[in-house]
Amino acid sequence: MTIRVALNHTSIYRYSEYVQLSPHVIRLRPAAHCRTPILSYSLRCLPEKHYVNWQQDPQGNFQARVVMNEPTRELRVSVDLVAEMTVINPFDFFVEPEAEHWPFAYSPELKRDLKPYLETCAAGPRFAAYMAGIDRKPTGTTVDYLVELNRKIAQLVGYLIRLEPGVQTPEETLTKGSGSCRDSAWLLVQVLRQLGLAARFTSGYLIQLSADLKSLDGPSGPEKDFTDLHAWTEVYIPGAGWIGLDPTSGLMAGEGHIPLACTPDFQAAAPISGAFSAADGVTCDFSVEMQLTRIHEDPRTTKPYLESQWEAILAMGDHVDEDLRAGDVRLTMGGEPTFVSIDDMDGAEWTVDALGTHKRLLAGNLVRRLRRVFAPGALYHAGQGKWYPGEPLPRWALGLFWRRDGIPVWRDPELFADEATPPGHEAQQAKRFAHELGERLGIDSRFTMPAYEDAWYYLWKERKLPINVDPLDSKLDNAQERARLARLFETGLNRVAGYVMPLAPLRRTKESGATWQSGPWFLRQEHLFLMPGDSPIGYRLPLDSLPWATPGDLVGEQERDPLEPRGALPPTPYQSTARFARRGARMQSPGASGEPSGAAAKAPAPGRSAGGLTRTALCIEPRNGILHIFLPPVPLLEDWLDLVATIEDTAQALSMGILLEGYTPPRDHRLNHLAVTPDPGVIEVNIHPAHSWRDLVSHTTTLYEEARQCRLGTEKFMLDGRHTGTGGGNHMTLGGITPADSPFLRRPDLLRSMLAYWHNHPSLSYLFSGLFIGPTSQAPRPDEARTETTYELELALSQLPDRSTSPPWLVDRVLRHLLIDLTGNTHRAQFSIDKLYSPDSASGRLGLL
Repeated sequence: MTIRVALNHTSIYRYSEYVQLSPHVIRLRPAAHCRTPILSYSLRCLPEKHYVNWQQDPQGNFQARVVMNEPTRELRVSVDLVAEMTVINPFDFFVEPEAEHWPFAYSPELKRDLKPYLETCAAGPRFAAYMAGIDRKPTGTTVDYLVELNRKIAQLVGYLIRLEPGVQTPEETLTKGSGSCRDSAWLLVQVLRQLGLAARFTSGYLIQLSADLKSLDGPSGPEKDFTDLHAWTEVYIPGAGWIGLDPTSGLMAGEGHIPLACTPDFQAAAPISGAFSAADGVTCDFSVEMQLTRIHEDPRTTKPYLESQWEAILAMGDHVDEDLRAGDVRLTMGGEPTFVSIDDMDGAEWTVDALGTHKRLLAGNLVRRLRRVFAPGALYHAGQGKWYPGEPLPRWALGLFWRRDGIPVWRDPELFADEATPPGHEAQQAKRFAHELGERLGIDSRFTMPAYEDAWYYLWKERKLPINVDPLDSKLDNAQERARLARLFETGLNRVAGYVMPLAPLRRTKESGATWQSGPWFLRQEHLFLMPGDSPIGYRLPLDSLPWATPGDLVGEQERDPLEPRGALPPTPYQSTARFARRGARMQSPGASGEPSGAAAKAPAPGRSAGGLTRTALCIEPRNGILHIFLPPVPLLEDWLDLVATIEDTAQALSMGILLEGYTPPRDHRLNHLAVTPDPGVIEVNIHPAHSWRDLVSHTTTLYEEARQCRLGTEKFMLDGRHTGTGGGNHMTLGGITPADSPFLRRPDLLRSMLAYWHNHPSLSYLFSGLFIGPTSQAPRPDEARTETTYELELALSQLPDRSTSPPWLVDRVLRHLLIDLTGNTHRAQFSIDKLYSPDSASGRLGLL
């Protein structure tokens, strides 16, 4: 990732009359110890008739002695060089053990060689007072001491462009509190020498390139590429040699610092030295021109393409879009990019662990930012994610749900509680919210029950503890069990953990929207005791203790098939305020209210099936100072939207910030979905599908920029400094606007064509691969596991029809046992069809590849 720049520096001296120039010394050639690679260099002088002798001064600096014998009215000195701006680590050096901590003393032999660099000038009162205030006690390493000293000089001296010749004394610079780069450099030279450290004055070029991305904290550097003559300081440390310190910026010298002359005194470092002889009254007009041009740029993560290349890519994408529309392909595309913290790339949660405190906070911040740019009317849902073997608890999953027709699902984002500043909700607020929500849903609040932790279980756990162990510090091997016991015994086992509201949709009409029902839960114990655990109370309900029912009575409304045609959603969710206002009238109509009637309102007799019992529940739990609303499973999207709107009305009426969790809405193409989930070492974003090339460009660029604003990046570095990705699978998710529109279900031969093309062109398989390929990699090819798979795949592909429709299940049945990894997992195959048309559930029949 190299940038090559061409630097042109021209100094012009114009005289009012012809003059005779004395021999001039030009110190504009990069020094031998320059760390920035100089690929080419040239020095040109006018007048053309001159002689150039290259020399080295006593300090080893290159200098050109130019002799001009004929009179002239103009002297022009031009330097052209090409530098390779390879990033240089300014701390890439070793320090001898005896010099690791300051103060230290040079050896007699070294001190004799460094004598010119240890000479100090006369100190005035301001400079003497400044030196007296420097702490000289042994503290930390020598390098840390130098970095801090350099930073303090930069803060003390204000930078200004000073056109007057010469260099200020340290006394002048401290008195004025300002100076040019050469003034700050000479001040630091004298400070270091007063401290017994050898230092020299350095004149050179400073190259500053504009950043590809603006800095998130601190200055971003120049708006455009810039170069100029500059001055800084070098200090000699045994083992490390000469180290560059730039007191103008307070930073170490890096690849942008190209030294030209390094001398004990600033006078010997002048870029051009010489004189002229002429009659009295001759004047000299001096001007300088400096240009910096990028002549080569390697692709890099912050700028992978030149503007011309990117314009060509955009044009090609538009052309492909036209072909897709002409062919009625109806293709959509999503993805699953992964991100890591730019501040803690080496932390456990950003290398190996799936969960972590900072990961959860950063993910929450990212979701809120994405809501503002992608879907201002989206619902923010903090639910439960995947649960893998060996993990004590399920992972979290933060989601956004919004309607494709643009009508808001959730109107007021201020009603989403901020986890960073919880409002301090407790059981009292939960009870009030439950009562108000029940009134707005039109159900009887007496069926809402307080939930308690299982006191008998935890008392039994306490009795098992040794006699000399405090329950608040139980010394259990399991850290989570230890924390759980301490938390429960601190708050008390008789504390209300939350409220449980049995709730299910009863029926829906066009006139009144959804009708909700509730009812009693008949339990053997007087109170509702939760199952032990740390999950939200909605996942710990004692559902096994509800009255027994036959399998036929337990079957409720089934999830709709994804291929079933759907009409437009209601313009707005049914207003709970209207239902709330008419609740009294509906209560007078038998069977129209949300109360159970008949057998469902009475405890079932022994041996009788308890049909009609409401077995799903909405839970309200104060947790970590925030009211969490656990949503029950709802089969129809229309009912789910109605419930969410009622919850928002309740939160708005009570002025309570809440968070929604629990079950997600049913899969429905009329609802867009975006999710942020944790994976080992990364945060994964499941982006919503794009319907066109320009949509995809907008989604991707917006997501990456919002992630960067949250201090999340997409790059990591190996131990040897090599650049690598974040470790995600580089997924591309292809499908259709609806499952029925999926091109892979409408035309199975398209999938066959892609499989065969990728098989015959392995470079496509390895285009985005990292260091790991083969059968155990993230996405193995079919032929990387078993040799015979190739022949089996050829036989399977021959069963797919040519350019004709076929049953949607045919693709899954023909290919499911072949597109897998070594363990039989379809999700980790190069071509994953586990969500194409899986028979397992409706969520697997989405037409996605």
